[in-house]
Amino acid sequence: MQLFFKHLLIYFIALFFFLPAQAQRKNTIHTVVIDAGHGGFDPGALGKIAKEKSVNLSIALKLGNMIQRNMQGVRVIYTRDRDNFVELYRRAEIANENKADLFISIHCNANNSHTLKGAETYIMGLHKSEANLNTAKLENASILLESDYQATYNGFDPNSDESYIIFSLNQNSNLDQSTDFAADIQTQMEERVGLNNRGVRQAGFMVLYKTTMPSVLVETGYLSNPVEEKFLVSDKGQEYIASAIYRAFKYYREKLENPVKNMESTGRNEILKKESTQVVRPRYDSTPLMVAKTSPSSLSFRIQIGVSTTDIGVHSSKFASFPAVKMYKHGGMFKYTVGDESTLEGAKRLLIEVKQKGVRDAFIVIFKNNQRISQEESSRILGK
Repeated sequence: MQLFFKHLLIYFIALFFFLPAQAQRKNTIHTVVIDAGHGGFDPGALGKIAKEKSVNLSIALKLGNMIQRNMQGVRVIYTRDRDNFVELYRRAEIANENKADLFISIHCNANNSHTLKGAETYIMGLHKSEANLNTAKLENASILLESDYQATYNGFDPNSDESYIIFSLNQNSNLDQSTDFAADIQTQMEERVGLNNRGVRQAGFMVLYKTTMPSVLVETGYLSNPVEEKFLVSDKGQEYIASAIYRAFKYYREKLENPVKNMESTGRNEILKKESTQVVRPRYDSTPLMVAKTSPSSLSFRIQIGVSTTDIGVHSSKFASFPAVKMYKHGGMFKYTVGDESTLEGAKRLLIEVKQKGVRDAFIVIFKNNQRISQEESSRILGK
């Protein structure tokens, strides 16, 4: 009973002090905030030869430069562009004050095990494993370096398991978009860089909690793994990782602006070829990237209508307006589709019907042999 009242008290604290304002869904990206985790007297995770704060900043600046160089009309704002300390609450404030459309926080991971490796992307939510909670605790510990942090964060203790109950109350109107972007990042990390794909995860990160736009936190690799640490500190490795996040950003923005145009654009393949000359993209393990030859006649076009970190079931009330919903796993997420069209024209017509039923962020995905093909392969096929 005492525990119940304690949780109830935490609920009211969260309700009045923590919950962000309801965000409006947007159909493009004008402003992106890139957050290099840690900084100044907060080094973050430590490897044998590297400090997390330095790797984060280098990747963040490279990513911002790629966006500014290749995407007109997108404003890039950094929470820090040098080795200085920025409070966690201030990082979210920078995004909110500038009415950002997307927030990307760059980090590196660490673990007592030196064998763990790979990239994982987090979205805001209640942790579902001890590992996720420990990662959130590690990143949230930065608030202990802030003056008067107890008053700033209303008594939140980053080392207390109990404090994290507040994150289950976060009614994130941007969850679908955050999840979709996170999955795109993980796909690029695996397919373009060759990193071990540790999936999209949920945990209570304070830096994400107060943002009012789609937000992700990317753990780009493990400094505690000697091989991966060397890759993370190298200019080549940082360039590959920044390029992977940039490509995910570009693809995500295109889906927001015009999902049909994105899938059928005849010029997109040439754009990708042009960008590939700026950043060489061999896999992390130096294994050549194999490109499958796909016959358009064997393709299936479907409309994606939902995404979740857990399997909510194809008969969920969320999909009550749609018959024959299918589920597939991609990027560590559960994704839901309707339709099974043999032509792009049929998929376009179905997409219009789906949007008329209220799913405004629906878009076309392509399958071959019941497996979703990569976005690059989709572009090659539809650009022919």
